[in-house]
Amino acid sequence: QVQFVESGGGLVQPGGSLRLSCTASGFTFSTYGMNWYRQAPGKERELAAFISSVGTTHYADSVKGRFTISRDNVKSTVYLQMNNLKPEDTAVYYCYRAYYSGNWGQGTQVTVAS
Repeated sequence: QVQFVESGGGLVQPGGSLRLSCTASGFTFSTYGMNWYRQAPGKERELAAFISSVGTTHYADSVKGRFTISRDNVKSTVYLQMNNLKPEDTAVYYCYRAYYSGNWGQGTQVTVAS
């Protein structure tokens, strides 16, 4: 079955950086676009970044210029490099496949605070 395992979150000071990883399984990774979503406390889940199967990327305005999404098809892994983090980036981050409506992974918590 399709599974997503996110990692790399943690506590970081404003202006700091983190690199999130998500390893996916249960499908042919290289043929699907992948998303990073995030859900802040008390808010709805929102799309942060997307990468297509051929590497085209899209970012939410709130993270553009600070976050970079990438993928390694050999490792079936998608990454999210997050720089210049702000307190408003605090959220649980999830990866999720395009054209999919099944279960989500457990996510990884990112907390930006001094």
